Amino acid sequence: MRVTGRKDKRKRLLARWGLLSLVFTAAVGGVIAATGLRLGEAVPGAGAQVAGLTSVLARDVGTAAVPIRFEEVAAAMGVNFTHMPSGRASLLPEDMGSGVACGDFDGDGFVDLYFVNFSGQVTPGAPLDAVAGRAKLFRNVRGESFVDVTDSAGVGHVGHGMGAAWGDCDNDGDLDLYVTAFGPNVLYENMGDGTFVDATAQRGVQDARFSSGCSWADYDRDGDLDLYVCNYVDFVYRNEDRGMSRRQYETEQPYTLNPSSYPPEPNSLFRNRGDGTFEEVAAQAGVADPSGRSLSASWVDLNNDGWGDLYVANDVSKNGVFLNLGNGAFQDIGASSLAADYRGAMGIAVADFDNDLDQDLMITHWLAQENAMFRNMTIDPAMGDGADGRVWFMDDADQVGFGQISLDMVGWAAGFCDLDNDGLRDAWVVNGSTLEDRHDTRRLVAQKPFVFWNRGSQGYVEVAARASTVLDRPIVGRGGAQVDFDKDGRMDLIVAVHGGEPLVLRNTSAKVGHWVRVLLRQVGGNTRALGARVYVSAGGTTQMAEVGASSSYLSQDDLAVHFGVGAATQVESLRIVWPDGAEEVHRGVAVDRSWSFEHEGDYSLTVYASPRSGIQRELLVTEVAR
Repeated sequence: MRVTGRKDKRKRLLARWGLLSLVFTAAVGGVIAATGLRLGEAVPGAGAQVAGLTSVLARDVGTAAVPIRFEEVAAAMGVNFTHMPSGRASLLPEDMGSGVACGDFDGDGFVDLYFVNFSGQVTPGAPLDAVAGRAKLFRNVRGESFVDVTDSAGVGHVGHGMGAAWGDCDNDGDLDLYVTAFGPNVLYENMGDGTFVDATAQRGVQDARFSSGCSWADYDRDGDLDLYVCNYVDFVYRNEDRGMSRRQYETEQPYTLNPSSYPPEPNSLFRNRGDGTFEEVAAQAGVADPSGRSLSASWVDLNNDGWGDLYVANDVSKNGVFLNLGNGAFQDIGASSLAADYRGAMGIAVADFDNDLDQDLMITHWLAQENAMFRNMTIDPAMGDGADGRVWFMDDADQVGFGQISLDMVGWAAGFCDLDNDGLRDAWVVNGSTLEDRHDTRRLVAQKPFVFWNRGSQGYVEVAARASTVLDRPIVGRGGAQVDFDKDGRMDLIVAVHGGEPLVLRNTSAKVGHWVRVLLRQVGGNTRALGARVYVSAGGTTQMAEVGASSSYLSQDDLAVHFGVGAATQVESLRIVWPDGAEEVHRGVAVDRSWSFEHEGDYSLTVYASPRSGIQRELLVTEVAR
């Protein structure tokens, strides 16, 4: 009787979810009809009201003091970068990028910034600007300034750049860099002396299609990093297409700007052979996703079994949800997971936002589709779930405050981080339209970013304008990442702006709680411990974070994990579950410090061992000097 009751409760929830889906479908059409969008018209900006649709669930912080503050410091800190100086020509690839990747390439303990660039128009014969249009690497000088080291490092990518991700693909201890593009992708191998070499062909990771997001992981747990590359559409320029239009979600879009005009491309999974070379195995592994117009992908353990699963955000096609079977193959669980709906998906943010110790997903979407907040229902004690092994989600975007507010926006990069260190993860979303300004079609419509303050049982409230005056100005946002670049215990934000200069947002929040920052290293393989989990128990709450799980949009966050712990003056328990299954627990850990832990990985038995059969042990903690 008890089991039957649980199943009936699940059925009722699923029925409610189906009803909400019907309401959402009606809302999409309603917003488009209400806004009266036509070819080349601007989308209503942030805060625009569409009666009965964009305001009925509005939340206001009222007179409460908002603790979150940012100061824009790009110019002051030496970040001199302009995206796409050539301007646009109303062609799809030009409007989709670019991103920013955060990684400590020189191993000095401070995270550096790599900005991808778009070096020229994609019309045949258009020149590439190898000076103003190249990508740039900025070395972080002790959190006090950034220095352009692009020339000396040799990573000034010139091309139609999209995204980038740092990963130690050769297990030599330093971070290598993969850059995606509309055209040939590039792997820059770190030589350990501040310089890089193009090792794309040598390593076997060539891809010359329209690539977008990319993400590193050790999906087969053999101790070396593998690489997943999203491919978008088969864009082919034809002069006769210019001036034509095609419908996209009941709006008229120029044919050459509409992703529905072009067929999707399958994605690539480059499996590391362990000898410094890769083989492409996406179709063999079951993750090529050939019908998806893919823009972002995150490796994340969705069912807490120790194996990295794969979530793929697809534009105008259903998303991909692939469960890692632990034998080199994946199972497509998109339909049964309820997290593979057909919308225009761009970015992914991964976090255990509700602190129930499983990973949840925020997905950003195109106009009139609402951003999604997929709450993980796989292991829910109140529901009795998890016993049957089914992985499934419920979209709670409206309930938590992410949904309706995004109806008139086009969302891109996103993330969860505790901006005020109160023990509750806040959130941020980069917005920017893909529709042209009807008064000047050389420009895209700008929109304001979102910063969501987590108020616990009251849900999330959007406070960007209260956090910084610069966030109250519309931008054409695309990529974005979160990183504590000055190591002061407050999470900062980096925003990549299409056709403009990036925002480097230093967190200057004054009244914040305590915090701990955890950096993991491994000897013997997977040197950055991608896929490891850290559990922090403090002040009566246990939080969890997974190293490398969130990939934003065309961008990469800092690989260190950050926890706000509020008023707690120490961490009672800090538990690490390493990628090979070994576990360790540290007790009485001091707050307001960065900590580093190193593990000697045992990958000889990994494939045969249960992820929960690791060694339980107590180890001494080694503090890293700030």
